[in-house]
Amino acid sequence: MTQLGQYPPAGHVVVHISDTHLLADGRKLYGSVPVEQRLADALRRLEAGPIDPDALVFTGDLADLGEPDAYLRLRAAVEPVAERLDAQLVWVMGNHDERAPYASLLFDEEPTDKPQDRVYDVRGLRIISLDTTVPGYHHGEITAEQLNWLRGVLAEPAPHGTLLAVHHPPVPTPLEVMAVLELHDQPALAEVIAGTDVRGILGGHLHYSTHSTFAGVPVSAAAATCYTLDLAADAQRLLSGVDGGQSFDFVHVYDDRIVSSTVPVGSFPEATGFAATYRPMIDAMPAAERLENLSSKNSPLNLNEAAANDD
Repeated sequence: MTQLGQYPPAGHVVVHISDTHLLADGRKLYGSVPVEQRLADALRRLEAGPIDPDALVFTGDLADLGEPDAYLRLRAAVEPVAERLDAQLVWVMGNHDERAPYASLLFDEEPTDKPQDRVYDVRGLRIISLDTTVPGYHHGEITAEQLNWLRGVLAEPAPHGTLLAVHHPPVPTPLEVMAVLELHDQPALAEVIAGTDVRGILGGHLHYSTHSTFAGVPVSAAAATCYTLDLAADAQRLLSGVDGGQSFDFVHVYDDRIVSSTVPVGSFPEATGFAATYRPMIDAMPAAERLENLSSKNSPLNLNEAAANDD
């Protein structure tokens, strides 16, 4: 297809999903949130859309209680989708996960209590899944041994750079209670990744979408598919988790930047738009004609929209 703007297509596209919090036997979270259905809704939106991802990255809290059946149900829901999309599947440990069933049931390895750190090669884009969890606790830490391992991995640049996928994102949070559960000793991580080929950090944990920078690297935290935390909740509430606002992110990796875009889970009535059948006509237009038809306020397309708004 014709390139319509200044930027060529992204070299890689990653789908970033977080905090599924599945329970055994398909139980509802807190007895009310149908977490399996919310995940299914997200995956359905993903498959129905036009974007073909290279990888699906799940940044932790895959199972709410670390139950074996929850991991089996997660694999059954996600692996067929990844296969149909021809996308590599990247799992990341979260504080609600348990290392032994995570390792044995998601990776078919021997159960272990060791940190679950892995490296993936996605057509030259390196994705590092770094375990920031502390057994028995909900805050995050990275051991000295893990940092040394990470330093060794990053010593050799990847062809298209690196994305670091963690559960606890190294960013401030306006929810003070959540700050207790943040990633500890963040300067130690910053020292390891500064000056390396790490181009972006993907995280979860916060249950709302947020963006920042860390050691000069963009950070994107995806909101949950299970429930979200309401940043504008009543002032009398320290935390308010709601069954709404669920989303996932598309991460487009370009040669010189990454772009993270949030996609809401659910379906909504369309107010305006163009059918995909218009695209061949748009591609066939000379650049000047295309600009006149799509940008000019006096073009037939925009005049028709204005007339519809007047009705």
